[in-house]
Amino acid sequence: MTTRGHGHGHGHGHGMHSKDDEEKVPDGFKRVMSNDDGITYYEEISTGRTLHSHDGLKPHSHDPIPNKGSFLNRRIATYKNRDFSERCFTVGIGGPVGTGKTALMLQLCRYFTKEATEYERRENIVAVTNDIFTKEDGEFLAKHEALPIERIRAVETGGCPHAAIREDIGANLSEVESLTGKFNPEFCLLESGGDNLAANFSRELADFIIYVIDVCGGDKIPRKGGPGVTQADLLVINKTELAEAVGASLEVMARDSKKQRDTGPFVMAQVKRGVGVSEIAEHIVAAWTEATGGERKKKAKT
Repeated sequence: MTTRGHGHGHGHGHGMHSKDDEEKVPDGFKRVMSNDDGITYYEEISTGRTLHSHDGLKPHSHDPIPNKGSFLNRRIATYKNRDFSERCFTVGIGGPVGTGKTALMLQLCRYFTKEATEYERRENIVAVTNDIFTKEDGEFLAKHEALPIERIRAVETGGCPHAAIREDIGANLSEVESLTGKFNPEFCLLESGGDNLAANFSRELADFIIYVIDVCGGDKIPRKGGPGVTQADLLVINKTELAEAVGASLEVMARDSKKQRDTGPFVMAQVKRGVGVSEIAEHIVAAWTEATGGERKKKAKT
């Protein structure tokens, strides 16, 4: 059998050897082999697909995505059998490295708990951050008093950030469920680790998805597409105040966002300055209200 690295920049794929030893094989899989870099290959029994595991993640793949996706044909969250008392409404915030996801988390926490109107104010919220090998983003939120420290959890994904929000969501689900059990919050803001344009949240984890890009990546980013750009419930184009400095055209970015996202909404923002934050919050509240019927808000008033 010929094997090779999984081809997304880790540089694996040498020193293969059979390994039927101490590691527990996940249910539904059969171990094939492992390499010296700590990559274990499994065969998925039901489909025959070969998947791999590394850094403690469940077996997953990095298969090419066949197309950029469509907003109108995206998978949307369903609530038929959903119990929000077990896992609260969850807002996934994703996007490439450095686009302003953590800054948006901070601003949204401040807005909902301190600045919003009575209708939009949500003091009972929680937050979860993701980093590969640190808890830096969670510590940043705690340092800046985004929320009380006990309402903030930080997940160290170890390896591929997209796997932790898409294929192997267990660690994030566990934190959201734990926070739900402890605080019964109205919703959770969940930030993914920085990743590429192909990354997006599983609908088993995020009820409402926000994808953050910024002008510093160039005005071509919306045109390049990808699941985050095309299928997120809300696209945020951040750092618009820097457009002229980096030679990016906001008109081009707006035009291409409309073309890529059909009727999907997007917001031009300057998150660190608070510009666009209230509009982003409005989208979150609208989605939360539609999903829950505003049930908790009504209960809180009685």
